[in-house]
Amino acid sequence: MSRDRLGRGLGALLGEYLEPEVEVTEVRTLPLKAIVPNPVQPRRVFSEAELEELASSIRENGLLQPLVVRPHPESADRFELVAGERRFRALTSLEWQDVPVVVREADDETLLVLALVENLQREALNPLEEAEGYQALADRYDLKHAEIAKAVGKDRSTVANLIRLLALPPSIRKLVEAGGLSQGHARALLSVDDPVRAAELARQAAAEGWSVREVERRAASGSKKKSPAKKSKSAIVQAIETSLQDHLHTKVEVKEGRGGGGAITIGYHDAEDFERLFEAITGRPLSDVVE
Repeated sequence: MSRDRLGRGLGALLGEYLEPEVEVTEVRTLPLKAIVPNPVQPRRVFSEAELEELASSIRENGLLQPLVVRPHPESADRFELVAGERRFRALTSLEWQDVPVVVREADDETLLVLALVENLQREALNPLEEAEGYQALADRYDLKHAEIAKAVGKDRSTVANLIRLLALPPSIRKLVEAGGLSQGHARALLSVDDPVRAAELARQAAAEGWSVREVERRAASGSKKKSPAKKSKSAIVQAIETSLQDHLHTKVEVKEGRGGGGAITIGYHDAEDFERLFEAITGRPLSDVVE
């Protein structure tokens, strides 16, 4: 799939593949056993209760929307699933023999993008599954965060912040995948340099139901760089720090100096995160000022 194709965004992808406007003559019937799951499906966690509910609905009302498949690249009589993983699993549990499908041509890159888009449209991915899908696009096809964001209809900062979560220790990632911690909790824990301490904070947060603000407070309170001056910060300065962090999605520290002066320190994680912050602050891409 070309970069131009990616740039067409969410609406174009959905229109062509996920919610296809098809003529009756385009719908074919294939043996279910001839269809194999999407090999780049980003979603790993499927709720058994949701699948049972879907299967019950299909049993009662039939399959209201055909699966979308592509010809298998290595087998002439087989097909790979493009869209409809939940329907495919439900149909398998119902032991259907034949299923209605729409066949579409899609290369490997398109397949991954469409799998991401379908799940994002249904809010089906947990944050780490979404992050891993974006990272796969970056690694396999050398796509920048801005290109990925355009392809899936998200802001670039959203994509960048999600990918940052992949740096978390495995124990924290498991809590996020299981739903014990939200994306906000996980992002707050990125500021903790000691992975052991970060994991312990994550465990406590999940067990005791801490809010994101509480995790942020605990993460900041154990910083090695913390000085006594931080304890005496006014409520106004603390509120300003919090507001800036929410707006910029990164750690921000306001240091009060003498005579009403001071400094604002904004953290960033890598060159791409710096570029994101520059654009968020100035409203201009870095490329406008740096050749």
